[in-house]
Amino acid sequence: MTAQSQPKEIQVIGGNVNNLKNISVNIPLHKFVAISGLSGSGKSSLAMGILYSEGARRYLDALATYTRRRISQVGRADVKEVRHIPSALALRQRPTVPGARSTVGTMTEIFNVLRLIYSRLGSPVCPNGHRVPPTIKIAEAMDKAGSEMGMITCPTCGARFMAYSAEDFAFNSDGACKNCEGLGVTKQIDPTTLIGDETKSIRDGAVAAWRIPGRNFMPIVAQAAGVRIDVPYQQLTDREKDIVLHGKQQKFAINIPSKNGRVFHMDHALYENAYHAIEDSMATTKSEIALKRLNRFYRFFTCPVCHGTRINPDRLNQLVAGKNIAEASRLPLGKLPAFVQEIKNELPDNMQALANNLTGELLNQLQPLLDLGLDYLTMDRAGATLSTGELQRIQLGRTLRTQTTGVLYVLDEPSVGLHPDNVSGLIKIFHQLVAQGNSLVVVDHETAIINAADWIIEIGPGSGEKGGTIIDQGTPAQIKASPNSLIAPFLTGRGRLLTRTPAAKDQDVFADGAIRLAINHRFNLNHVKAKFPINRLISITGFSGAGKTTLVLDGLLAAFKAQLAHRQLPSDVDRFNPARIKHIVSVDATPVGKNARSTVATYTNIMDHLRKLFASLSAAKEKKYTPSYFSYNNKQGGCPTCSGTGEISLDIQYLPDMVETCPTCGGKRFNQRILQVKWQGRSIADVLDLDVDQATALFKPATAIGATLRILQKMGLGYLHLGEATPTLSGGEAQRLKLTSHMRRSQDNTLFIFDEPSVGLHPLDVHVLLKVFSQLIDQGATVMMITHDLDLMANSDYLIDMGPRGGDQGGRIVAAGRPQDLIKSPQSLTTSYLKAHFERYQNHS
Repeated sequence: MTAQSQPKEIQVIGGNVNNLKNISVNIPLHKFVAISGLSGSGKSSLAMGILYSEGARRYLDALATYTRRRISQVGRADVKEVRHIPSALALRQRPTVPGARSTVGTMTEIFNVLRLIYSRLGSPVCPNGHRVPPTIKIAEAMDKAGSEMGMITCPTCGARFMAYSAEDFAFNSDGACKNCEGLGVTKQIDPTTLIGDETKSIRDGAVAAWRIPGRNFMPIVAQAAGVRIDVPYQQLTDREKDIVLHGKQQKFAINIPSKNGRVFHMDHALYENAYHAIEDSMATTKSEIALKRLNRFYRFFTCPVCHGTRINPDRLNQLVAGKNIAEASRLPLGKLPAFVQEIKNELPDNMQALANNLTGELLNQLQPLLDLGLDYLTMDRAGATLSTGELQRIQLGRTLRTQTTGVLYVLDEPSVGLHPDNVSGLIKIFHQLVAQGNSLVVVDHETAIINAADWIIEIGPGSGEKGGTIIDQGTPAQIKASPNSLIAPFLTGRGRLLTRTPAAKDQDVFADGAIRLAINHRFNLNHVKAKFPINRLISITGFSGAGKTTLVLDGLLAAFKAQLAHRQLPSDVDRFNPARIKHIVSVDATPVGKNARSTVATYTNIMDHLRKLFASLSAAKEKKYTPSYFSYNNKQGGCPTCSGTGEISLDIQYLPDMVETCPTCGGKRFNQRILQVKWQGRSIADVLDLDVDQATALFKPATAIGATLRILQKMGLGYLHLGEATPTLSGGEAQRLKLTSHMRRSQDNTLFIFDEPSVGLHPLDVHVLLKVFSQLIDQGATVMMITHDLDLMANSDYLIDMGPRGGDQGGRIVAAGRPQDLIKSPQSLTTSYLKAHFERYQNHS
């Protein structure tokens, strides 16, 4: 095929994934393409559901059957045809959380190169304590470590000793500290966590250690052991408390009353005190979720042997450029290029070629991470402490380093967790990917990213049933001039920036009081004092790694939780005054519900009321159907073929499992008998097929269902179907769904904390979100959000900016006040970007 006749675009013909309405669209190849649209409009259906799905499936189809079987499968997309699609890779909005053994060094693979540098270019110490300078001969011996050829002779005393191999510096292998097995921490039970709330009785759950699976009958056993379980824990005698915490393991005969009135008898119920309950569970559990739950009862201490380095201390006497491998791992990534120069300066001429080879590999792996603004991270930073945005960028950096060509990259919200200043680095990476001969499709709402694309595709015009069509496409210049475009006003600055009225200049932001917090030391925060106004909208801003999460979630939220549970404040909190705040609601962007059985109806109160409504109909009463019959999770109501999931999985031997709509219920989840009961001509499955907007017309506002539906509409979630699986919702949708239960009542003494609430939201969706926040504030709430979104910052009453940058260059409050005051003389990078944002809109107002 000649260069002229090579395909220039991917052709999608007849796409019907989710809400897409038989769309046909051409996506330019070897270009940076941005897809824009409202939340729920169908962007991810096109990007992930068609482009990634088909690109990945075709690639897998080219592999041997045996190999395909072992790779997680991608089903065939609901599309008539996709022509000229390359193999596809996807970076999702929510990367998986790394395990306890992952660090930035292992995830980026930089630590692997560092281990090689230490084993080949290192200066070892002989058994008699003499430092041996690096030579090419030692490098060769280290290459053969473990064999006779790997012996080194000390030039000072003649002692022969074995060289260290790269594996000897691996904390997940031979180089692990023997005490902590390479974890860097040891743990012991924290006595302050065993008792949850001393004002509760044991029967009501005062002993948190007995509220873990398999221990819920322990209060009855404690009663048999002579402890009163119906008085507040704080009123128990010292002897009773001693039994709870340290009582002997012994067996008792007990009777456990069940919810349905029956009594369950146990002859040999083993009593486990609060400590034993946690220790025994920890020893037997295999599940990650259970481990996470149990870890809350432990305090983690830095390992006293390796001091948190994870590495066997014997290995730390080998130096490169005067540093041991633990010291090198503690360097921020941004300081590694200078360290590389030091390494080369100290080596003899005949080692320079080897040094160039190894350090060149290190710098190659490092550069994309520096471009993506991760210079503040250190190699020894635990992977589990990274934010979603940091994880995504590490994933992206690794992808870029492989220097692939001819691949289609599909990225979902890559700007999550990115400060505006880092977005330019991200855009640079996108252009590099395309320059390497790849194609790039990005779903994002960040206007700077959309503006930098070669081609924009807009999907809409609305969400759900009102979306699913291509409303516009073209170059950024064409889109900006288009009257149909929904994103154009935000690219040009002609849209509305302020959609609520922030605190005026002559108003005292702290008129209703202030929450005060002082943190002595945690991560990069040292002696930080903050005050937050009550009954206001507050933005906490700053670079990734500046300390926002540490201040708000590790500091403020942890202090509140301790105080509400009548426990001691965390050791790193110096002072804390909650003012009149008595309740706290933390709303993050994690998925709602654990599996496809969790739907919008089951997560809200809608399903419970629907079941009661259908059970009250005469057709149901005749057959003695109670509300439980109208649940697809029960045998009485669920389809017998698919057990109420609406799908069946077919095992086709050597081919990938196929997931098909259940042939018995047609995806309706219920059995035929239940579907015959109709309300206003609709079965319960028909009602669950409706979206919120359609259902609102059916249910009067006065009914419980009607009230919840109207709240969902106000939240801008009118397009969601009642039976829609909640784990598939975007981060922003999940956050708003979690809020529904709080919207009906007064929130006078409540603080709401949102972590990145604009994830997955188009600027028009952000307007809806601000309306929701204003409603909460009108009800007396205080709303605090950790955010990088300039629109949200502009609409805040008060802004606290952390910085000046990330990691060891962050951890301070660099600006605090009303956004309109802060932009007059910007003292930080965030406020400089905010000033430019205000000016762009003012120039068109």
